[in-house]
Amino acid sequence: MQSRSVVFLPVGAMIISIIAILYPESLSAYGGAIVPMLGLVMFSMGMTLRSVDFKRVFKEPKLICIGILLQFLLMPFIAWLLSIVLKLPLLIATGLILVGSCPGGTASNVICFLARANVALSISLTAISTLLAVVLTPLITYVYVDQTIDVPILKMIRNLVFIIILPVLSGILINTYFQQRLNYIKSYLPMVSVISIILIIGIIVARNQAQVIESGYLIFTAIALHNLFGLISGYIIPRLMRIDEKNCRTIAIEVGMQNSGLAVVLANQYFSVIAALPGALFSIWHNITGAVLAVFWSRKNEK
Repeated sequence: MQSRSVVFLPVGAMIISIIAILYPESLSAYGGAIVPMLGLVMFSMGMTLRSVDFKRVFKEPKLICIGILLQFLLMPFIAWLLSIVLKLPLLIATGLILVGSCPGGTASNVICFLARANVALSISLTAISTLLAVVLTPLITYVYVDQTIDVPILKMIRNLVFIIILPVLSGILINTYFQQRLNYIKSYLPMVSVISIILIIGIIVARNQAQVIESGYLIFTAIALHNLFGLISGYIIPRLMRIDEKNCRTIAIEVGMQNSGLAVVLANQYFSVIAALPGALFSIWHNITGAVLAVFWSRKNEK
């Protein structure tokens, strides 16, 4: 079910994006559903975690630190640099920086599994970066963006507690104490998450139909380069530090695949619906590149 959901995500996202561009009125009115759907995604992610996943931090502190530092230092910096080089409009640049400031994406664990990477490390990095994002995402956004746009940092932190902490912790607690009884339900959660993310993408694209048609190529260039540099840097930097191949793959996937759904919600809520476009398009693109990487690395292992 998980591997199918990863394949379905980019395909479904592209289909709903086309529908949103051709028939924007069919989706644009459902903006109020974005936050609840993301909460459902975060709860589903929590249901894949247990308290033991956080204990791995003490067993692999070096790998965790490398992954977290690259996640929250490298990705926002790359986004900021690209926004300058490509001369992105202010709100689009803000959305791209917000994507770079977000934690690892929920699909990264499945991509790591398919790529024969270190799934335990991937889960730990996703869990830790998600919790740290409650404070770090607003702070990093403030550092890069506040000179030009007022960043409501305290409101963002408060809302992230409700969007991330409560749903994720609820999922972890339920999964920890009722794991065996919920296996049947848990098997459907990846697809529930994927459908939620696809609907969020469709709503954002529908509400930005004119901007997508007018400057979609520029935004797509920015998010494609952002993802590419994140994947390459996430692999090469640990490799230069003599980290083994399996863990380099894991860190690369975690760094390159952002929780762009969270970026969409925050951009839509605190900046502008236009600022949510980079996150919406990133959701499509990083799942495509992640799937391609997974196929490449898994075949490399077989050979």
